[in-house]
Amino acid sequence: MPTSRVRPTNIDDYIARFSPDVQEVLEGIRSTIRESAPDAHEVISYSIPAFKLSGILVYFAAFKKHIGFYPPVSGDAKLKKAISAYAGEKGNLRFPLGQPIPYDLIGRIVKHRVKQDRAKVRLP
Repeated sequence: MPTSRVRPTNIDDYIARFSPDVQEVLEGIRSTIRESAPDAHEVISYSIPAFKLSGILVYFAAFKKHIGFYPPVSGDAKLKKAISAYAGEKGNLRFPLGQPIPYDLIGRIVKHRVKQDRAKVRLP
């Protein structure tokens, strides 16, 4: 859990508020997103980390027992099946902190979101 109630101004600030073990997971997720969407920009939105192209690709946040990953996945049946073990309310994902984080799956989700973002930009 964060040690401060002041809103973070950037992702470094957000990550620094957590214990070293959670910081390591958050940095791993951040790195995975950067690799999967190298043109995306880091932002803080709703007081949590997010990556943005023309629109928000993904958000992630640390909680007491899990990492939340948003928004819900749509438009890819294989990917939807792969994430089913992590699905929480409203289709958002929960990665338990006591288990290995599926960085490869996160990368697949981000690449899918990049495709969706680019397709949306091409629409008339």
